[in-house]
Amino acid sequence: MTLPMRAAVLEAPGQVSVREVPRPEPGPGQVRLRLEGCGVCASNLTPWSGPDWMRFPTEPGDLGHEAWGVVDAVGEGVESPRVGERVAALTYRGYAEYDLAEAANTVSLPRSLDGQPFPGEPLGCAMNIFRRSGIAAGDTVAIIGIGFLGAILTRLATDAGARVIAVSRRPFSLDLARRMGAAETVPMEDHHAIIARVKELTGGRFCDVVVEAVGKQWPLDLAGELTRGRGRLVVAGYHQDGPRTVNMWLWNWRGIDVINAHERDPKVYMQGIREAVEAVAAGRLDPAPLFTHGYPLEALGEALDATRDRPDGFLKALVRFP
Repeated sequence: MTLPMRAAVLEAPGQVSVREVPRPEPGPGQVRLRLEGCGVCASNLTPWSGPDWMRFPTEPGDLGHEAWGVVDAVGEGVESPRVGERVAALTYRGYAEYDLAEAANTVSLPRSLDGQPFPGEPLGCAMNIFRRSGIAAGDTVAIIGIGFLGAILTRLATDAGARVIAVSRRPFSLDLARRMGAAETVPMEDHHAIIARVKELTGGRFCDVVVEAVGKQWPLDLAGELTRGRGRLVVAGYHQDGPRTVNMWLWNWRGIDVINAHERDPKVYMQGIREAVEAVAAGRLDPAPLFTHGYPLEALGEALDATRDRPDGFLKALVRFP
């Protein structure tokens, strides 16, 4: 007999319900996870708003891809991970009590991380973006947008010996950037004032590396302006709401290298998650203060709204299962 589970279903734009549905069964090479939680990603916001290409209702658990939990069952041919192991995983229907993952797309969590939330996908994403950025000791780095991703990149860049200039809208985010090691902070208010301030801070040279971590047109425009000649502009923000225009004259004149630091290869995703597990377990990175809001599955709609509206003190929402 197939046992039930609770799973979230997006019924319509801005509407979510929790249904009781059968637990999925692992196939060959797969494991089933009893989930402890799943992070809420800003990439969910466009589907949540109901664009023309979305189809409702969604499959149970759909859109949740930042899950972690305990292996509950394994499919044929799976030797590792074993039942009972706690793992971070790359799954795709994590807004549910159970989800399936390819065994190869799991990373075991050491006992030192017991009880700690570990949304592996966004942590791994940060590690991969940092690797792609090529940030090194002595670099001056501007990070535009200090949310969850920008905060982690600030810490990683600072620890690598770079001087970080954090540019963000909210005072809360600027305070966080300072705690994560930023040498300078600049309010994201007036376009030309930001450029002037960064020019002043860099002696007119601008920045070796600029990371755009917002995913909007204006921050992308600003990123080009803050990048020095022969510098690198790293697009880390998730631009999924339509085309962008770029100042190709500026980019070309300065000879800027533009890096779209997003991955689609699961093997690269997993490399980042493994690096994140190692960094957190070794104490080089502490993401716990960045998980600012927790919600039960029934309040997924509230979690998505908070991710969209970003109330004061908000950085990252987690859906938690009892």
